[in-house]
Amino acid sequence: MGGYVVAIDGSQESIDALRYAIGLAQDTGATITAIHIVVPSQQFTAGDTAPTSFAEAERDVLLSNIEDAETRGQELLDEASAVAESEGAEIETGLLYGEPVERITEYAEENDFEAIFVGHRGTSERYEGLFGSTAKNVAGRATVPVTIVR
Repeated sequence: MGGYVVAIDGSQESIDALRYAIGLAQDTGATITAIHIVVPSQQFTAGDTAPTSFAEAERDVLLSNIEDAETRGQELLDEASAVAESEGAEIETGLLYGEPVERITEYAEENDFEAIFVGHRGTSERYEGLFGSTAKNVAGRATVPVTIVR
């Protein structure tokens, strides 16, 4: 299929990575797919209240947070499409679920993408502190070339 996959996380760097990929694609004729990963496990921390039925409330909190995260993710992908359009390019978009490093690398492999583009820093420094740099880990795990855009 020959294409580039760009991970969009809401950071300026991820938009820069998209622009960079678009520039290359215009020279190579590659297709571009922008993806955003919804991370369900990150959502568990949202419930600060002590509900009567904890399991039920936690499920509700989790579901509403996943819905919020989906909505936010779709907004980010729409924004990516608008950026692409302003650069004279058309892109595909996709919302994925799971652990970012795993999902980005699996998705690239399963769909025969030629290369992965990621921004240097993600949006969440706390998350990055806990799990290390997503960009670095994607580069370490991917089976295709990874470009980290600063």
